[in-house]
Amino acid sequence: MDKQQLVEKTTETLRPFETANVINTMQTLTIEKVFSHPAVLFFILAVFFFGVIKRSKPVLLTLFMLIGLIVILRYAMPTPGDDISMKSMLPFIGGGLVVGGVIIYFSLIKSD
Repeated sequence: MDKQQLVEKTTETLRPFETANVINTMQTLTIEKVFSHPAVLFFILAVFFFGVIKRSKPVLLTLFMLIGLIVILRYAMPTPGDDISMKSMLPFIGGGLVVGGVIIYFSLIKSD
């Protein structure tokens, strides 16, 4: 395999990770699609069990933050072609306050 073929193969392999493709994929994804993928479920369960077995509050809070962020982005992201309005920002603001409040409470206020 010469250098040109390697470059072309690499380009074709990385094409799904272009910014436009990633944004389009995020806008068309549903929560059901994400959580029904076996790799995502395995990763979430592995991190969850690691956090529970080790009793690691930072690991569980990080997992909570990531899942909360996915849900917030799904409901707050406007459809393609729509402008960002205050109505579309309310779920983002409210969800961000809830996730941030839970993380601050468990990491700073409630101590072991």
